[in-house]
Amino acid sequence: MKTKIINYPDLLKARDRHKSDTLFANAHVSHLKEMEELGKGKKYYIHTYGCQANVRDEETMRGMLESVNFIKTENPSEADVIIINTCAVRENAEDKVYGEIGNLKKYRRSNKKLVLAICGCMVEQPEILEILTQKFPEVNLYFGTHEIDQLLDLIYETYNSDIRLISIESKQGEVIENKLVKRNNEFKAYVNIIYGCNKFCTYCIVPYTRGKERSRKFSDIMDEVRRLKKENYQEITFLGQNVNAYGKDLDEGHDFADVLEEAAKMGIPRIRFTTSHPWDFSSKMIEIIAKYDNIMKCIHLPVQSGNDEVLRLMGRRYNREHYLNLVKEMRDKIKGLSLSTDIIVGFPNETEEQFKDTLSLVDEVKYESAFTFIYSPRRGTPAAKMVDNVSYKDKSRRFQELVKHLEVNIEKDSLSYIGGVYKVLVDGRSKTDSNMLSGYTESNKLVHFKGDENLIGKIVNVLIIESHTYSLIGELVDE
Repeated sequence: MKTKIINYPDLLKARDRHKSDTLFANAHVSHLKEMEELGKGKKYYIHTYGCQANVRDEETMRGMLESVNFIKTENPSEADVIIINTCAVRENAEDKVYGEIGNLKKYRRSNKKLVLAICGCMVEQPEILEILTQKFPEVNLYFGTHEIDQLLDLIYETYNSDIRLISIESKQGEVIENKLVKRNNEFKAYVNIIYGCNKFCTYCIVPYTRGKERSRKFSDIMDEVRRLKKENYQEITFLGQNVNAYGKDLDEGHDFADVLEEAAKMGIPRIRFTTSHPWDFSSKMIEIIAKYDNIMKCIHLPVQSGNDEVLRLMGRRYNREHYLNLVKEMRDKIKGLSLSTDIIVGFPNETEEQFKDTLSLVDEVKYESAFTFIYSPRRGTPAAKMVDNVSYKDKSRRFQELVKHLEVNIEKDSLSYIGGVYKVLVDGRSKTDSNMLSGYTESNKLVHFKGDENLIGKIVNVLIIESHTYSLIGELVDE
């Protein structure tokens, strides 16, 4: 199969942050009528890995495909378009993608007109893209995070030619508005407010795959929130690799605290946000979160390590004292605050004493939940070039020790819910017990309880009667 390369990724270009204004544009499809005809009677299948930003990208791709008559299927064997939306943050996510492509390539062999596409953060890395193109000749479309708005035109060209198409441009990025969207949920919505990242933590590939920090215009964000309020959405989550940096690249005079406050005034029942970098978390944000009841008091604040030297090597821009002072200010001002975090163990050359600093910070902060990771090098990042003398055995041991420290407070926190009545937004049937409903409290605790399906999408009162540490069992309380 011949390969047509429109753009190929380049990590040096991806790192570029030269001063320039962000391009704002509206979504456009060159072959709209042709795709409307092509999509009739055809189906698509999308499998998404990774973070909420990837989920939001899937919703955009779904909206575009369904706008030209494609129908969603959960069975890839039925699909005319298969899209694997990838994540590159952890090595195990990449391994899963390789395995899935291996399982799906048979459909391309049996259907030569099938468009088998790989997109997302993995293909933004030249070395990984080279592995994919050599290992999986069945894949006939690769596109990057900056090409999602071009999806229909890329499918059109791939479908109508016997070529493998690669369109992955490493660039700072732009902001595309008025994209067609098909949301995965009818009562909970993600709202992008800022794309990309300028922090360049030494272990992280995201600034290379997602481009520079570029904020949406304040009015465009608020228009989307108003539509969601009108459509009776119960919860919105503001998204960004670093939501706290919102507005710094614009001359509009608005920051993230303004976004939170304006949305809160509209009356959306629940407002959340992720992710926050401690460096940019302002006192103004803390005051706004404390002021409005419909801004959830559940904050994800990644720390990554409790040791100053490790934080310096990670390029995190804050030290232990700064982080702990920020946590203290939050705890003092935000009633009912629930804190979650990210922690990496086994960063290159992390000593036992440095790891113990992380344990002592965990014991001091007393997180209500946490995402924990054993460090895995990402090609093209500075940390991947560091000499690492920590054995995998030691990393695994430290990981287990960290989990034990975290679970002390997580278990204690969960037990404190027993006997209390909490507001739960009902997501649907429990994944482990179809006789139970599942949903989340305002503090993001998972709750299972018996109830009718007509409660899905509603906020109900639930009495907590049992704790399983990472989830709670409750009973519905009559209004």
